[in-house]
Formats: sequence, structure tokens, C-alpha cells
Amino acid sequence: MIISKYIKKERRFAIKSEKKIMKKRLLEDLKEAMKDKNEIKKNAIQMARAGILQIEKDKGIELDDKQIIELIAKEVKKRKDSIADYEKGGREDLVSQIKEEISYLEVYLPKQLSKEEITEIVKNIIKETEATSMKDMGKVMKSAKEKMGASADGKTINEVVKELLA
Repeated sequence: MIISKYIKKERRFAIKSEKKIMKKRLLEDLKEAMKDKNEIKKNAIQMARAGILQIEKDKGIELDDKQIIELIAKEVKKRKDSIADYEKGGREDLVSQIKEEISYLEVYLPKQLSKEEITEIVKNIIKETEATSMKDMGKVMKSAKEKMGASADGKTINEVVKELLA
């Protein structure tokens, strides 16, 4: 009886420590950026960590690695979207800074799938869900996002699904 309680506690501890791998990595990289006096890397990591903390405090939960990766992917997407605005405004200094921040954040994301790989996965999903028209796009998109996660950009997935269902 005592042994089983000990094993359960150990398992619970192991599960908790697995969740914090990304957080620890972000913290270590933040410390490294501070030591190297790399302001852009430091700011990018701080913004990601602030987003994590904000969600954890608002929802009262602790994010696991998958959720942290999704949050970092959203941060990267925000920055990519803002590049066009800065280019229109003629702010090349900010464009280069944002691109550098993106390069630092992409280190934490899984390898991005090519359009060909996305197409193959979406074709399989269409077969599985028996989708035939654009009416089934929601089912296909939901399944595709679950399957690919942060490995593929939602915009690219959307384009491929439209192309295949049209």
C-alpha cells in the first residue's frame, strides 16, 4: 500500500516535470540572451514567456509543451503579419528587428511541413472524412489542424484544402 502511494507520487512528479521542458528551455535561453546582451533575442523570449504567464494566470492552468508551442506559433504569426505593415510604413529597421525575432522564436517550433507534405496529409484527411465539396471544409480543416498542429501554417492548410475541394 505504501509503495503504491510512492509510485503514484513519482508518476505525478514525472508528468509535471515533462510539462515544463519548454518553460525551462525558454528560461535558459533568456538567461543566455541576457548574458550575451542580445536585446532582440531577450525581448522575443520575454514576450513569449509573458504570453504563457498571461494565459496561465487568466485560465488558472499550467500550459504543457504542446500549448506553449502553439502560443509561440501564434507569436510568430503575429510578427509575420506585422512585417507587411512596417514595410508599407517604410520602417526597414523594425522589419529587420521583427525578422530577427521570428528567427529566434522559430527555434522552438517543430520543423515546418512543405506544401507537398501538407497536400499529402490533406488528401488522406479528405479520404478519411469522405469530404466531397466546400461544405465539408470545416471538418477537413479541423482534422488537419489537429494532425499537423504547429508544423504547418493555418493559411497554407486553408489554401491546400480549398484547392483540393474545389
